[in-house]
Amino acid sequence: MLEIRHLVKSFGPLIAVDDVSFTVPQGEVLGFLGPNGAGKSTTMKMITGFLAPTAGTAIICGYDIATQPIPAKRHIGYLPEGAPAYPDMTPDNFLGFIAHIRGFSGEEARRRISRVVEMIRIAEVMHQPIETLSKGYKRRVGVAQALLHDPDVLILDEPTDGLDPNQKYEMRSVIAAMRPNKAIIISTHLLEEVEAVCSRAIIIAHGRILADGTPAELAQRSRHHNAVRLAIVGGADANVRAELAALPGVAGVDTAGNGLIVFSRGGDPVVGAIADLARERGWTVSGLQVERGRLDDVFREITTPHPIAAAA
Repeated sequence: MLEIRHLVKSFGPLIAVDDVSFTVPQGEVLGFLGPNGAGKSTTMKMITGFLAPTAGTAIICGYDIATQPIPAKRHIGYLPEGAPAYPDMTPDNFLGFIAHIRGFSGEEARRRISRVVEMIRIAEVMHQPIETLSKGYKRRVGVAQALLHDPDVLILDEPTDGLDPNQKYEMRSVIAAMRPNKAIIISTHLLEEVEAVCSRAIIIAHGRILADGTPAELAQRSRHHNAVRLAIVGGADANVRAELAALPGVAGVDTAGNGLIVFSRGGDPVVGAIADLARERGWTVSGLQVERGRLDDVFREITTPHPIAAAA
């Protein structure tokens, strides 16, 4: 449904997006991750035709956004950064306006507005000026306009920004329900959101894609992948730590709360060896948990510049 081909965007000497390519098929929710200034929003603006690329293009449901913008945009629902809307309009007026410019009128327009109002849960604020709404409700109105024409491709720039925990849960449920029939890109800073709703994630920094995989695949790159949290009744003394550290496949042992965390070398499973050692030594184990890995570890490792060691 969506094919990004070698997108580049330069602002004078600054290269904001540097040869970005990827595809998003139907049924996929792609999390677009990166630090501030990484190029996420700029990439989304080029995909949707809001910003002309310096090079490259995006193909939306077979239409090139550069050469066939109108048919391409008919297939796109876009929530821009900041969810801009006319502040003196009410959501009712605004969604009516969006329906009109999308080519809907009469009963069809009313039906579509009613559907998104119920889906996004904004009925109680439909007749308040948008400028008086909370940040969360403004965001929800922005999502409603993106969904009004039931597009095949959804590009959502931080759709849960400003929402409270309950509203975030509701929004993630809406996205999950739409997933089978659409191709969806979500830009977010919330790693738990990626794990909750995304089937795939791309990490971008300095305008380049640095990682691409499922959340589970990316988490496996964390030093916590297959690490074991271990709690021993009576605590773990230096001898216990030393014996754990000497096990084949163990990369290190750290204190974690009231217990220990045993890191695996290369992400290979070590829980069996730890359990065998505990039985042999007669340790009374009160907790044993294997970690899957942490996206925040991977995100920091990939996106944080590493200082270059000074020459000797």
